[in-house]
Amino acid sequence: MSGRDALAAHFWQGCEAGELRYQRCSGCGAAQFHARPFCARCGAAPLWAVSRGLGTVYAVTRVERAPTPDFARRVPYDILLVDLDEGFRMMAHGAPGLVIGDRVRVGFERSGTRALPRFERLPEGDS
Repeated sequence: MSGRDALAAHFWQGCEAGELRYQRCSGCGAAQFHARPFCARCGAAPLWAVSRGLGTVYAVTRVERAPTPDFARRVPYDILLVDLDEGFRMMAHGAPGLVIGDRVRVGFERSGTRALPRFERLPEGDS
């Protein structure tokens, strides 16, 4: 397994366990997602961390045409960019009706052989 595959495997194993994993630099403390063998800011070695899974919707895109047969049954569906509270941005599936600025919480849903991150609106008053 290549180093890149091993980094991706650690992320996907976290999804299977119900954890949203990201990296935090051991040198400068920067959060990063997608995983890399080095910090994109300072080059030091990053460590794995688990996000609380809370964030704010930065962008929403409605997908009307499935990229693969696995996703055909989901059409139409929303893809989000979410700014997580730990300081990184990621792309993931989202519940219908989410809009820019909504507070969200990650959950996981099975698609084929993987558990995929999927964001839902955070109820009022939750943090």
